[in-house]
Amino acid sequence: MQVNIGGVPEHFNFPFHHAIIAKAKSDLGITLQWQDYPGGTGAMCADLESNTLDIAIVLTEGIIAAISKGNPSKIIQWYVESPLVWGIHVNSNSSIFNEVDFANKKYAISRPGSGSHLMAYVDANNRGLQLKETDFVVVGNLNGAVQALEAYEADLFMWEKFTTKPLVDNGAFRRVAECPTPWPCFAIAVSTIALEKHPDVIAKLIALVTQVNSEMKAIENLNELIAEKYGLKVEDVTSWLSSVQWKSDNTQVDPLIITGIIENLTKLHIIDNPILAASVLYQW
Repeated sequence: MQVNIGGVPEHFNFPFHHAIIAKAKSDLGITLQWQDYPGGTGAMCADLESNTLDIAIVLTEGIIAAISKGNPSKIIQWYVESPLVWGIHVNSNSSIFNEVDFANKKYAISRPGSGSHLMAYVDANNRGLQLKETDFVVVGNLNGAVQALEAYEADLFMWEKFTTKPLVDNGAFRRVAECPTPWPCFAIAVSTIALEKHPDVIAKLIALVTQVNSEMKAIENLNELIAEKYGLKVEDVTSWLSSVQWKSDNTQVDPLIITGIIENLTKLHIIDNPILAASVLYQW
């Protein structure tokens, strides 16, 4: 059996490429057809909705917002329980140097509904600023953001800080601030059609993901392996590994956490029609 699964081409998804995909085939007889999504959570949500994708490793805020707008998917488990630290970047020659300069600036985003879009609202609220939809410039992906900031079509860009670290090191970007997510950062979302057709297969896959995740940090030279695969510095990966927490036990997602996220997104007008945690979570 084949299952279509996707995620961002970033270090968080190393467990899939190191072991999960191979073990799914050898241990479960399941072919995981992995697709990289450089466009991020917004692109994955679109493919979940069109049934192009069965499972997505998505940003929590993005999939909850999408479900509130009718996306036929469910969160089935956390993938990463620790926060994601977003770097806030400008062109290296920009006149923006700190949060005092953020007012009335345009943000590059991968696409509407993406983490770079939604977290801009979260960060602005934290800093006492207000954003409107005309403050955003859609750039598609990380390369598009580099081009938009270089051409001054946009002023600010939010992306996971270690993914963009090579661009900071080579002078394409300058990081001026950071914003950690106030909730677990990555969820495993599954289309309702896949859940209806193959609940037992999905359950086995989730158990396998959890098992591999629980063994991940015991791998010898893990920092070097991740650095080599994703073009990062070993010391940067070491720093990231000290804080990241892949989901490594079988406890279910706490509905109270989902309720808190919904309340936060509603206050920021990211969610217009508040929903219940039960409509977001898959009930086993």
